[in-house]
Parts: sequence; structure tokens; C-alpha cells
Amino acid sequence: MVRRIPNRSLKTFGAIFAALLTLTVTMKVLSARADASDAAGTNPQASEVRFEISFPASARSEPVTGRVYIMISRQGEPEPRFQIGRTGVPLFGRDVESLQPGATAVIDDTDLGAPLESLEEIPAGEYYVQAFVNVYERYERADGHVVWMPEDHWEGQRWERSPGNLLSEVRRVHLDPEAGYVVRLEANSVVPSVEVPADTRYVKRFRFESSMLSEFWGRPIYLGATVLLPQGYERETISYPVLYRQGHFSLRPPLRFEEGTDLYETWMRDDFPRMIVVTFQHPNPYFDDSYAVNSVNVGPYGDAIMQELIPEVEKRFRIIGEPWARFLDGGSTGGWEALALQIFHPDFFGGTWSYCPDPVTFTNVEGIDIYQDENAFYKQHEWLRVPTANSRETDGQIRLTSEQRNRWELVNGTKGRSGEQLDIWSAVHGPLGDDGYFKPLFDKRTGVIDPQVAMYWRDNYDLLEHLKRNWSTLGPKLEGKLYIYTGTMDNYYLNVAVKVM
Repeated sequence: MVRRIPNRSLKTFGAIFAALLTLTVTMKVLSARADASDAAGTNPQASEVRFEISFPASARSEPVTGRVYIMISRQGEPEPRFQIGRTGVPLFGRDVESLQPGATAVIDDTDLGAPLESLEEIPAGEYYVQAFVNVYERYERADGHVVWMPEDHWEGQRWERSPGNLLSEVRRVHLDPEAGYVVRLEANSVVPSVEVPADTRYVKRFRFESSMLSEFWGRPIYLGATVLLPQGYERETISYPVLYRQGHFSLRPPLRFEEGTDLYETWMRDDFPRMIVVTFQHPNPYFDDSYAVNSVNVGPYGDAIMQELIPEVEKRFRIIGEPWARFLDGGSTGGWEALALQIFHPDFFGGTWSYCPDPVTFTNVEGIDIYQDENAFYKQHEWLRVPTANSRETDGQIRLTSEQRNRWELVNGTKGRSGEQLDIWSAVHGPLGDDGYFKPLFDKRTGVIDPQVAMYWRDNYDLLEHLKRNWSTLGPKLEGKLYIYTGTMDNYYLNVAVKVM
């Protein structure tokens, strides 16, 4: 006997069958998408927003204490690591400690970024991403503190180029903070060693281990110089005056001396005044440059330059070892150093030409008056609070606020290990902190200024204050030796402090 199924039951059964068929197809599609996504290095899980970074033993067999980064760009070239900057593409970072080969470090939406604060602010779309591992080294300093710092490998303290650091390939991925994503990247390449340019007939280079600085840091620290010789140097036996040109780390020839330039043609003329020009290399664990003074955080670089580096230069090359034959110049960082070396060593140098120097008094430190402001990020005018401008374009438009600039530094490195400008000023000018790193002038998250640290800056490194306190003895020694030049609208407001001086 065959029982007849009512039409209503057939409809119900058909609906159920269709639903099951749709579910089966949907599951297969989702499974295929997941397999394809995982093969591409992404595997969305719920609403997670996360990058997972690892490195293989083939790239580095030892564990890493340092910092990992993710860089995100809409463009694949150049590599995202070369697109970051104060106004560059999004960068996110996190410290790691004893990260083993094959282990995973995570950067997620809790980690601070710049210029965007959080990964959740990255809009849905296609991006090129790259992971990077900045390797820190252990320094057992002479003052008893143990710190972990990035070591300079003669690249000028730029972590994105520093030999021995690890990086991943550039990957194209789809990011959607609402849907969630997990992107896995392996830093399987090692940044190669720096190639020092070969010497030429007129440009010579050398470096050596500084006993003073190595003792302070508990590891080998190097000083170096690049020397430009005058036309005819190899044929003559006379000695020459010397220009000690200050500035950021560079292995390029002094004055950018190269064949085919107007300078080269002028330099080679028989009637052009003969001199030697020297640029220094003195990178350190905080920055590409030491500011040429002694510091409780950076070390005795002032002594090392005056007692080790300059004597080595004047021993290797025929230089007139007299104050009248030694002069200084430099711009920005080099402008401050050229001025400071002359002021702190008035009997050794015969004159300085300082161009748009870094803050010569701290009433304006890229917009911050460290003596009057209570917060580095805002100016308080009674009821009105206005963001402090850090830098500007030539038409007066604000490029960055102080808060944005300092967030960028904090993303690059905690405890002042960013390799950036405000951090090196704090390291050079500031007191030693309890943890062995510098005691900050202000909190980089809130901007609140520590007035005691501000007084330490004033009493030790404010050049105007030093001149005022010691003018009765310094004035006669410096007469005719100080030449300071600046525009009326410096990008970083450096003209303001010069005007005050």
C-alpha cells in the first residue's frame, strides 16, 4: 500500500531540502574562502584586528628583545619601511622581550600607531603591508644600569636601515576592521651591512673604537671622520687650517664634494683658499648624533670628541693645531653643536658659523616653552586651550602639532628609543631616570611637563642661560667668534630662540 503524501508536507520537505542544500553550498564557499585567505596570510576570526609577526631561525637563531612594527601603505613601492615618516604612512609598534625564533609577536588594535592611533582607523580596502623587527642589544653601563638599546651599525641610527634587523616581504592584503582580520607575516630577511664608500684622492674616511665611550656603555662604541683635502695636498708639505663641519650622521664627502659640481670646479682652482674640511661621525644608541657634549644619558661625547676624535684627525692629517686655524660651522643640529663647541671651548676654536641652530634657549623647543608651559601639547590661554604647533610649511600652514609629533616618536620606540628629535634632546639635556633611561621632560601620552626636569635642562644645556651666567669671563673670549644665521620663518620655529638670544 502506498501512502500518499499531502501537498503541504511535500512543500515543507522541499523547503527543508532547499535550505539544507543552500547551507551546504554556503559552507563549501566559506571553507574555500577561508582556505584561500589563509594561503594569502589572512584568516578572519570574528571581529579580531591583528597582525602576527614571527622570524625563522634561518634569519636569526637568537631570541630578540626589541620592537616589532607593522607598516601599511596604499602603494607597494618603495617598500613601506621607506614610506614611513613624520607625515608618512601608518606605522604601529610593540615591544618584545626574548622573542624566540618561530614564536609570534602580536600587534592589534590596542597598540598605538601614527599618524592613525589604532588599526581600527584603517578603512576597508586593499593595502601593502610589511613587518619589521628592530633588534635591541644589552648594555651594561658604567653607572650600574642595564638598558636595552638599538645599536648603531654605521647607518646613522635608522632602524628601518640598520644592519642585522629583520623584515618581511611586502604583501598585498585586504583589511576590513568591521569584518576583522588576522594577517601573518614572517620577517625572514636580514638588513645587510653598510658599505662604506671607498676613499678617493681628496676624500678620506676612518673610524676607531672610543675607549671613553666604550667604557661608559659597556660595549664597543665608535667615532669616525670624513676628511676633504685641498687640491695639491699630496704634493705639498705645508699644514692647513681646518673647518670642523657639524651635522647629522653622513658618510658623504664634506660640503657634498663631487666631480662635476660647481664646488668641485672652484675647489680645484689654484687661486682658491686651501683648507681641510672634516665631518664627524658620532652615532649613539639614542640618535645619529651626540650633540657633542657630555651627558649622563648619552655618555661623555664632549670629552671623546675633544680628547680622542679631534686629536686623531690632527695626527693623521697636516692641520695647523692653533685656535685661529680651527673653525666651526653647521646647520640645525649641526648649528647647535657648532655654537656649543665654541661656547664650551672658547680657547680651542677660532670662530663659529651657526645656521638655524636647534633651540639655543628652551623658551621655544619646536613650539614648547619648557619654562612657562604646563603641557607640551597645548597652550592654555585662560579659558582657551590651543594645540601647540610643532612644525609648519613655508606658507605658514601647520604640518604637525606637538602631540602628533610626539606620538610618532612613541610609536617608533618607548623609553626614548625612537631615534627621533625630541627623544635625543631629552636624552642629551635631561637627567638620568631611575630605570637607567632618561627622565622625560614630559609625558608623551598626556604632554604634562615636569618642571624639575625643565630646570635641569636650563641649568646644564640652555646656551643662552650659560652665556648669561658666565658672560663676564666668556664675553672677552668669544668676541668676534659668534656668527648665527637664521631665516624669519623656520619650519620648526628655530628662529624664535635665536631671536631671543
